[in-house]
Amino acid sequence: MAQPILITGGAGYIGSHTARHLTANGAKCVIADNLVYGHREAVPIGAVFELVDLADRAALKALFGKYNFAAVVHFAAFAYVGESVTDPQKYYANNLIGTLNLLEAMLGAGVKKIVFSSTCATYGEPQYTPIDEAHPQHPINPYGVTKLAIERVFADYEKAYGLRHISLRYFNAAGAAADSAIGESHTPETHLIPLVLKAIKGETPPIKIFGTDYDTPDGTCVRDYIHVEDLAVAHQLALEKLGSFCGCLNLATGVGTSVREVIAAAEAVTGKRCPVEIAPRRAGDPAKLYAAADKAREILGWQPRYTEIKETIRTAWNWEQNRKF
Repeated sequence: MAQPILITGGAGYIGSHTARHLTANGAKCVIADNLVYGHREAVPIGAVFELVDLADRAALKALFGKYNFAAVVHFAAFAYVGESVTDPQKYYANNLIGTLNLLEAMLGAGVKKIVFSSTCATYGEPQYTPIDEAHPQHPINPYGVTKLAIERVFADYEKAYGLRHISLRYFNAAGAAADSAIGESHTPETHLIPLVLKAIKGETPPIKIFGTDYDTPDGTCVRDYIHVEDLAVAHQLALEKLGSFCGCLNLATGVGTSVREVIAAAEAVTGKRCPVEIAPRRAGDPAKLYAAADKAREILGWQPRYTEIKETIRTAWNWEQNRKF
């Protein structure tokens, strides 16, 4: 029997879609999640669930003693940028120390392969777009700092212990499973697309457009929305490449979509108007954030299938209408 894959944070948004994709393609997956933000309902049929917190070193050691893991896909992290600024202790303790605990358990069990959920937040304010992997990394919030620190830990562990690692820096994850079985479900919700759809449904107040005077075609911020199922495929490909490549890769469409364009696309998909309010700019919001993912295409053979924002929003809307959790 093939060795199982450990997926930390596998009950969360991107983790659950990746676990579902891997399971559907024959992998045996063990999901480790503390369910602080994850959902037990999101764990795919066929995967094993273990209630584990990365702060618990003894539980991690026991987990690695129970299973003979082939590799780890590491999603478990706190990911609210604003909260990381107001409560950095929470983020350094969970994201950074939690990862060090995970690596300790991995090395103790002789597991030396990991795919890491990193982020475009490691780059900070863009000096140029599209952003490639050579772009300077100067994160502007503790969330981004923790992710960059972990990338650097991996490089040091590679030299010292032979750790094989791929860090995937993704831009704005969006969308839901094509069959609407799982999707985006955050509390609180901070991502634009689900907030727009909830406003259209009348569940939340009007969408605030923070700034309409940016140096962009319509004056609103531009972001790169990458479908969660495309991210899931990339994680599988990264697992397969751990023997031949170590390093960091961007995952993005290379297409920038403005706030107004997202709202217009959502209105087209739903056939309903989205109520909006114009608000002042938010501090720290770059005008444009979109990326080049040529390196992921070259090394992983990865190509995003969802490149049209309406199709991404359509999957999110189907999920919103048939939400399971």
